[in-house]
Amino acid sequence: MEGCVDRLSTNEVTCVASTPAWGPNTAFTGAVTAALSLRLTTLSSLSLLPRKEYNNRGSHEAPPPHKSIPPESNHRSREGERIGAERPSSVDAMQHHAYNRLGSGGGGGGGGTPSPPASPRRSPRIHRRAGKGGGGGRAAQGAPRTIAQRMAWMLLSFLLRRQAIFLFAPLLYVAAMLFYMGTVPIDSVPRIISRSAPGSVYRSPKLYERLRPAMDADNSSDGLATVWKHSFKGGGWRPCIHTSNDALPDSNGYIYVEANGGLNQQRTSICNAVAVAGYLNATLVIPYFHYHSIWRDPSKFNDIYNEDHFINTLKSEVQVVHQVPEYIMERFGHNLSNVFNFKIKAWSSIQYYKDAVLPKLVEEKLIRISPFANRLSFDAPSTIQRLRCLANFEALRFSNPIATLAAKLVSRMKEHSKDNDGKYIAVHLRFEEDMVAFSCCVFDGGEEEKQEMNAARERGWRGKFTKRGRVIRPGTIRINGKCPLTPLEVGLMLRGMGFGNNTAIYLASGKIYKAEKTMVPLLEMFPLLQTKETLASTEELDPFKNYSSRMAAIDYSVCLHSEVFVTTQGGNFPHFLIGHRRYLYGGHSKTIKPDKRKLALLFDNPNIGWKSLKRQLLNMRAHSDAKGMEMKRPSDSLYTYPCPDCMCRLNKTEVSKSSSAR
Repeated sequence: MEGCVDRLSTNEVTCVASTPAWGPNTAFTGAVTAALSLRLTTLSSLSLLPRKEYNNRGSHEAPPPHKSIPPESNHRSREGERIGAERPSSVDAMQHHAYNRLGSGGGGGGGGTPSPPASPRRSPRIHRRAGKGGGGGRAAQGAPRTIAQRMAWMLLSFLLRRQAIFLFAPLLYVAAMLFYMGTVPIDSVPRIISRSAPGSVYRSPKLYERLRPAMDADNSSDGLATVWKHSFKGGGWRPCIHTSNDALPDSNGYIYVEANGGLNQQRTSICNAVAVAGYLNATLVIPYFHYHSIWRDPSKFNDIYNEDHFINTLKSEVQVVHQVPEYIMERFGHNLSNVFNFKIKAWSSIQYYKDAVLPKLVEEKLIRISPFANRLSFDAPSTIQRLRCLANFEALRFSNPIATLAAKLVSRMKEHSKDNDGKYIAVHLRFEEDMVAFSCCVFDGGEEEKQEMNAARERGWRGKFTKRGRVIRPGTIRINGKCPLTPLEVGLMLRGMGFGNNTAIYLASGKIYKAEKTMVPLLEMFPLLQTKETLASTEELDPFKNYSSRMAAIDYSVCLHSEVFVTTQGGNFPHFLIGHRRYLYGGHSKTIKPDKRKLALLFDNPNIGWKSLKRQLLNMRAHSDAKGMEMKRPSDSLYTYPCPDCMCRLNKTEVSKSSSAR
């Protein structure tokens, strides 16, 4: 037989041909040959010796000559032959003996040096090639593979070698899904019915039609008599702005400001200018009103406010002049554009004015600040707040023409509300075309409304709403309470809050969008509704037409003296008016501020009844009553929350007097 010994240290295999015990074709010879073939195949896969082919059919042929077998190895080989000769008839035993020799390495028996463990196969091809090389391996013993098995084997081998292809698995999945969807007819795909979120759609007209019979049958009309009944533990408040009687020191220079925006934004600029001038010990020039393309009002200060009253009220705190003295203007060539102009950031602290503006003021004796709206922080020292209070609530009075007409309109509103002891409701309705367009809300106008609003947005804010990447979601805007209330919704809300159809209402508004259609439901619910156009004659309004700030000043005055003020949208107008009403009415604003998020849900509920709606709205009215008296926080505006900077608490004597007066 052939005896082979492997030397792991030199990566060599030494084989010696010996005469078999039972002849060349016995079972013993075949078993030994198979064991040797399996051993050589495994060593080739481990790269321990070069791959060689051995012919397992001619077991008598000796391999090429190698180095001579050492005595110890030859002794182990003969020992193996002797053990094999003792059991010549058991082929399975010889095969098991060869397998154990493979696993333990070294020579036959159990005393040789163990060989290293086999390395893991990286690919099934290694096993297949090893089987082919050995000739008598396991691959040769298995059944032949089919074409499908071979293709699957090749694909698996390719994937294992190119593992990065798994990164493209999601793309393959998407492509397969798209291909599948392209082959499926549309009719067979299940239809998904999308439902709008509650409160995202304007359905108030349908609600009004459904609830109108129950609303008309409700005869309760005590809303004005019971609207303000919340008792406050701390008591009421009274105005208390302390002024100084000391003479003013010499001025550090003149401050000239340009007030921009509408009526109430200009009011902010005026009050802040008074505070800055007093703090810097400067002389304030009567503010100049900047003409704006939106409001288009060329009115000057004395067209809207009483200039003499303004100067006299502030004379003990801030020196105010009508214009810059001539000798100062000569230094700048009588041209204000040559005066140094400060570009101040919004909401700057008063300390910034002391550090940056005062040195330049002392040096130049005249400085200009443009624009000046919102250029002073709400949070300021008490001396600054006191000057703001004095300017806003005492010094700023409307000019005589505006004040005279406003007093007439207030008197006429009280005449229309004799059934309610002269008490009326003032509603600030923001449903003009520009407000509807700016809100980006959708109402019931259909495609015509959409085209008109797109045109209005392009006229007023060219390109702002059509920027790339800007997404407008009208439903979300409505759910968040950002849509302006329509006249119909205002009527539903007030009727639900307990105000009967005999309540007199003053409507402060500009030109209502599609008034011939949208105002009809409100007039049906409140026939005594009035506006400045219906209360005043054409001759009385002619001097104020085409002047938006003057018309707004008339509305401001009539709303200021109403029993109830209703705000439907944010802005400077209601903010200033709420603060002014607190200043006049013992700290209580007497204002209804509806929760428009809740209103959106109520008006979009198809199942709500009149009693349930009224109960919800009465709770909303009570909440406004409880929030009527609020204190100013550091980040709040003093013009909306005058307590406690501009007002003091009433003592017990004053409280009893005020209660008896009522």
